[in-house]
Amino acid sequence: MDPSRSRPSLFERLSLLLLGEPEDREQLLQLLRGAHDRNLMDADALSIIEGALQVSEMQVRDIMVPRAQMDVVSVDDPPEKLVDFVLETAHSRFPAVGESKDDVIGILLAKDLLRYFAGKEFDLRDSLRPAVFIPESKRLNVLLREFRASRNHMAIVVDEYGGVAGVVTIEDVLEQIVGDIEDEYDFDEAAGNIVLDNAGRYRVKAATEIGDFNTAFGTSFSDENYDTVGGLVIHALGRLPKRNEAIVIDGLRLQVLRADSRRVHTLLVDPQKGLALEPQA
Repeated sequence: MDPSRSRPSLFERLSLLLLGEPEDREQLLQLLRGAHDRNLMDADALSIIEGALQVSEMQVRDIMVPRAQMDVVSVDDPPEKLVDFVLETAHSRFPAVGESKDDVIGILLAKDLLRYFAGKEFDLRDSLRPAVFIPESKRLNVLLREFRASRNHMAIVVDEYGGVAGVVTIEDVLEQIVGDIEDEYDFDEAAGNIVLDNAGRYRVKAATEIGDFNTAFGTSFSDENYDTVGGLVIHALGRLPKRNEAIVIDGLRLQVLRADSRRVHTLLVDPQKGLALEPQA
């Protein structure tokens, strides 16, 4: 007899564990955490299950990029300007607007600009994909199902008056379940916590300790109330920042490249731009 057949599978062990029939979600989580403590599931599996349960209780407004922080393109922009903007922001999709951010006409895929590079005729309006509009109150689990069914990766969030409130992507939703997803802003562990890019700016992991940050940038931030540069930004703002949000602290401009509803992941530090930021509407 195969000895492996005599051992219960992970599913069978979890089924036995759950026979107590938890009465609410909190009891279910307690049972799952108990399964982790008994080595019936690893930490990653527990985190994913917790994230999936959390998504069903969250709404789009909890994770969207607010209107003031949206990176958009104008339908009147020439291709040369579009290319420069795409390279600067490094996104793959952009809402295309008319006279204001409330006038979203469609979605531009960065890859569609390849026609311009190939010397072919390029018209921005003709290249736009249809925009999907959703309410702020839509639950994330419902939105994820709709993203999968429609194969859309971005949706425009509108408020109760029909105005644009922000934008959300399928990656934003998935990160609530599986955690941070690597993209163009991530860098290898071997590269260190602070990396200089070609524009003279620094990509800094939010987990970088304050002492290491001070050494790299010649600053003198205290580590009495926080241990990391991510903690410094959160402390200065008094809350968790949103993606692309920026703040100037002691003449140093720190912009959030990656963040979710749980923590900050990556910052962009530009020592040359220690200027007060313009207020956003």
